[in-house]
Amino acid sequence: MEMAKAKGGEKCRRMLLVSLLLLALVAISLPLLAQQAAPVQHARAVGTVKSVDGGNVTLNTDSGSEIIIAIQPNTRLVRTLPGQTDLKSASAAKLSDVQVGDRLLAGGQMSADGKSLIATTAIIMKRADISEKQQHDREEWQKHGVGGVVKSVDAGAGTIQISTGPAATLTVAVSKGTVIRRYAPDSVKFDDATLSTLDQIKPGDQLRARGARSADGATLNADEIVSGTFRNVAGTVVSTDAAKDSVTVMDLATKKPVILKVTPDSQMHSLPPMVAMRIAARLKGAGAGAGAGAGAGAGAGAPGQHAAASGTSPRGGEAPANGNTGASRGGGAPDFQQMLQRMPTVSLADLHKGDALMIVATEGSADTPPTAIILLSGVEPILTASPSQAGAILTPWNLSGGGGEGAGGDTP
Repeated sequence: MEMAKAKGGEKCRRMLLVSLLLLALVAISLPLLAQQAAPVQHARAVGTVKSVDGGNVTLNTDSGSEIIIAIQPNTRLVRTLPGQTDLKSASAAKLSDVQVGDRLLAGGQMSADGKSLIATTAIIMKRADISEKQQHDREEWQKHGVGGVVKSVDAGAGTIQISTGPAATLTVAVSKGTVIRRYAPDSVKFDDATLSTLDQIKPGDQLRARGARSADGATLNADEIVSGTFRNVAGTVVSTDAAKDSVTVMDLATKKPVILKVTPDSQMHSLPPMVAMRIAARLKGAGAGAGAGAGAGAGAGAPGQHAAASGTSPRGGEAPANGNTGASRGGGAPDFQQMLQRMPTVSLADLHKGDALMIVATEGSADTPPTAIILLSGVEPILTASPSQAGAILTPWNLSGGGGEGAGGDTP
């Protein structure tokens, strides 16, 4: 009897031990099973190739960070051309095809620290192909582009009325295929312009459009539009801050100080005294009409490239080859966009309290001060002659910083 009880107790202990072991195995296995069952996080990175070391490609991403892309033997690597929207016509590529300056879009498994990505797929866009596309786009903007100030927008009809001269207007027709972009409030770069919609364009905006003209020339059927809200500031220097790359200007219109950022993309020039006096004399003689039309016809060149730099005028003719800095349209004020590149450059250190300035700047935001696009000193005679018209001379703008289409969005 005692022996039977002993055997029964031993059996119970064994069963309990087995149960405990099973529980322990379950406790250990569940996290492993959960980890295996959890889907692998798929991530993407896009940017410009900084270096290539074996199978590791260091990428300067568009967000400003740096990441290492690990190209594996089984990584699907293809090459595409700028402007292609799918991979049907993409060609197979090899790791040796990836070079510094190329654009790359990689998809795969991101590391826990976000500093590396094991690529399952990678798309490259060659630097030479991008440059060729940008050059083609610049030529298209120069041949088929127009710029002006928005007078009205009819979203229902899909049309925009812009002023292109003292008494000239143009209808810009928008279709479903029109690419509409908007400049960022704190950037002067065309590459920073983001996809937008017609309802974001408003009167007073400066706009450039590229497309085909109607037979009568009154309408441009736009393939692409880029617009932005920019401000003109005419005033005198209050102070400069080299540490913060900024200048404070007393705005003559509002009688209030304005702080403006200066970046490497800001174009800062000084107007020679004789040129400033010549312009002042024109403004005095021409009256209000000249100021209003001084810059309105500019801007037919590509975003990101000055008409003077391209050797063509905003209306498609040849730029003056005789160095005449007084080039003008129809007897009005000189075309500053043609003149600008011939003017001496200045820096913040060259600006002193009381100096007169004319500035075209970004709109800025509540958290970010406006950024100077064009800053022109030596303009005292102009402001004295006609302070209300001075700002119009510099508009519409021609922005610096890489015109044409690079690539963005889902393509490299």
